[in-house]
Amino acid sequence: MHVARRKVKVLGVMMVNLFIFILVEVSRNSGQDKDGSRKVIMPTKRFWKKQVASEAYWNREQQKLDYIYNPILTVENGSSTELPDWLNDTSRLDSCDPDFSVTTKVKDYNSLPGRFKDFLLYMRCRSYPMVVDQPHICKDKPFLLLAIKSLAPHFDRRQAIRESWGRAGRLANRTVATVFLLGNATAVDHFPDLSDMLRFESAAHRDLLVWDYRDSFFNLTVKEVLFLEWLDRRCAGATFVFKGDDDVFVNTHRILDFLKGLAPAKAKDLFIGDVITNAGPHRNKKLKYFIPESMFVGQYPPYAGGWGFLYSGDVALRLHRVSRRVSLFPIDDVYTGMCLKKLGLVPEKHKGFRTFDIEEKYRNNPCAYKSLMLVHSRTPQDMIKIWSWLIDPGLNCQ
Repeated sequence: MHVARRKVKVLGVMMVNLFIFILVEVSRNSGQDKDGSRKVIMPTKRFWKKQVASEAYWNREQQKLDYIYNPILTVENGSSTELPDWLNDTSRLDSCDPDFSVTTKVKDYNSLPGRFKDFLLYMRCRSYPMVVDQPHICKDKPFLLLAIKSLAPHFDRRQAIRESWGRAGRLANRTVATVFLLGNATAVDHFPDLSDMLRFESAAHRDLLVWDYRDSFFNLTVKEVLFLEWLDRRCAGATFVFKGDDDVFVNTHRILDFLKGLAPAKAKDLFIGDVITNAGPHRNKKLKYFIPESMFVGQYPPYAGGWGFLYSGDVALRLHRVSRRVSLFPIDDVYTGMCLKKLGLVPEKHKGFRTFDIEEKYRNNPCAYKSLMLVHSRTPQDMIKIWSWLIDPGLNCQ
């Protein structure tokens, strides 16, 4: 019996050795001729596909950026090929002058809503003057920077945030800084002139960042790239960044607890929120997020809803650098998802981000907010009320 087992074992070892020998020989000889000389194996098909212009305007503009940052795409058989006119037209990619050529390049331009026409005319512009800056904000390199998208008339929201979850200073032994991101609320959009109020608010609180561009829904992407540029220049030392709207409630304590327990590798590439996957553009003109086929075709990458998301300062700096390689898109959170895709990152869904609210029966229960990071939406009064619940030392949620 023992002899039989021994024979089987020896036979098994011999077969393994024979298999390894065959693999080595195949590997050694696969690139050689019969005489032993090395031969070059040529692919039978082209690796790169010929560039064909997309009919959708955004996709075509993105193809141009891909060409600029990937010049190898134009090389064929070792020599540069002559570029088609549509791909070679990159002279105005950074211009802030209105690009009237879009009126003929977008087939249904004349029938599009006004917000689309405005976006398309200035789609290539990324540089706007900064009216109000706060260079002192990140002097102490905050552990957490809260960057809140706001509009000039929303003073009550900003003040409620200052008095509750957005209070700057030391929290849980960590430095927290807060800035509010604003553009120009213009008379074109029927806003009253609030410039004197903003000057007073800025002097009193020193937390407003204001740029001179039209603060509209489609320009939230502009707000995104301007903020990333400011962060790279003024606040590159921030360890983490929360970016969200001014009508959300954020449990800052819960965020700090979460960040404290992160492993270094996880913290470096952190990007979490309420992630939307397998989504595409809405084609219904009546919807706020309508995108016509003449502008964009394809599926959206995974993206975190713009009501609020949390990411590392390292990712923020990488987003700033890669954003130049992504053509501006009129929906800001989708645009951020596009930039993440360029970086090879995928946003992670976290159940603590409740962008579509919690069940109504729990909304007046303080303990329902204890484990959450974000709830959308809440009034200024709600923010102050919920914050008072959470900081009450007598709150028991066992």
